[in-house]
Amino acid sequence: MNFLKTLTITVLTIIFSNFLNAKDINPSFTYIASGGVNDLVLKKDKLYAATSASSIDIFDINTKTKIQSIKIKKIKDFMGDVIDSKIYSVDVKDNSLLILSQGNKGGRNIDIYKDEKFENIIPDTKRLFIAKAKYLDDSRIIYALLSNQIFIYNLKTKKIQNEIQVSHSKFSDFVLTEDKSKVIVADESGNLKMFSTNDLKLLQKYEKQNVDNVFQVDTKNSMIITAGQDRRSAIFSLEKTVNYYKQFEFLIYSVGLSPSAELAGVASNEQNDVTIFNTKTKSHLHTLKQNPALLSNILFINENEVLVSCDQEKINYYKLK
Repeated sequence: MNFLKTLTITVLTIIFSNFLNAKDINPSFTYIASGGVNDLVLKKDKLYAATSASSIDIFDINTKTKIQSIKIKKIKDFMGDVIDSKIYSVDVKDNSLLILSQGNKGGRNIDIYKDEKFENIIPDTKRLFIAKAKYLDDSRIIYALLSNQIFIYNLKTKKIQNEIQVSHSKFSDFVLTEDKSKVIVADESGNLKMFSTNDLKLLQKYEKQNVDNVFQVDTKNSMIITAGQDRRSAIFSLEKTVNYYKQFEFLIYSVGLSPSAELAGVASNEQNDVTIFNTKTKSHLHTLKQNPALLSNILFINENEVLVSCDQEKINYYKLK
């Protein structure tokens, strides 16, 4: 009993010391979006922010200025009132944007915006509760329903090319590997599944690190990180040679990996702080402060710069060194 007590105190001391040694960092700049930010995409020095205010805001990260706002139509809710459309996700391919947005009376729209024109791909009249949509290539997109069905849609034939029911658990998030050959799906079960985007064949399962809903998942450089309702952030390698979790003090709503995957960012407490830790040594390095609301995205620009968005219009920019 004395040994177990000593071991527990030692472990707690190490955890406390890790947090204590983490350096507090305040944002050095704040981008102001049109509304709460739901999705962030960085392409060629341009930051695309999908907001809850019927707008996709585009910022130049070199000049730190807003250079464009793409507005979509407002919608009618179930009561017939005109409200802003929430844009759930955005993606960029060459000069076109893939936009998933809230439609009339609870439906969802997928549109492509190109040359200042909108092309509707999937209308809200289909009553599909689509949670996320991303480009695969010039001719295909991938999207997921809240019911945890994944679809590959061919833009040229305008037909569903492949579909799969991932599980009977509610869908949470998916992320594509950097070459877009694989998709990793997170859901309410706490387990992850990886599929080929060519034929949606199941390739791998990642289990036993999260025991509840995984809110968000990210992958970089053959590593995976999760954001768990169980206050755990799990780290896996694609080949499962790395397999562990770190415990935090609050529900983890958002996570992100640096391009090398040596650094991870985790929404770690009730104050909406982000803990930056080393995925190899597991040591806590920094705490990113002054985020005003529930976090939605942690996006590493590189190994030294991080963007953090939330349910308000502020997107905080941090330098780690």
